[in-house]
Amino acid sequence: MEEGKPTELKELFVYEHDASRLELFVRIVYAWICIGVVLVVYGFIAGICMLIQWFVILIFGRRHEGLSTFIKGYLEYYVHVLSYYYFMTDDRPGIMPTPVTIHEKKRI
Repeated sequence: MEEGKPTELKELFVYEHDASRLELFVRIVYAWICIGVVLVVYGFIAGICMLIQWFVILIFGRRHEGLSTFIKGYLEYYVHVLSYYYFMTDDRPGIMPTPVTIHEKKRI
């Protein structure tokens, strides 16, 4: 996390009882087309980066930071839009990727 910047923690996959019928139809265009296109293009480029990263690790025995950062950005964006894409919430995420951080909380 960057110092001095406010952060907001939000659980992404929470049950919401109420749902908007209008949002259901908006979602067809917004999520399935707009976000879907961004995910496909971003995922294709991330896949190329993963292939290059594989060769970098094979040849140099270490990871390239720029490639890792790009792949991480794709994974964060993908997780960020999943709850809207799969009807868990009516809160629309932005079409273009925004900086988010994904954390894992282990239950004991």
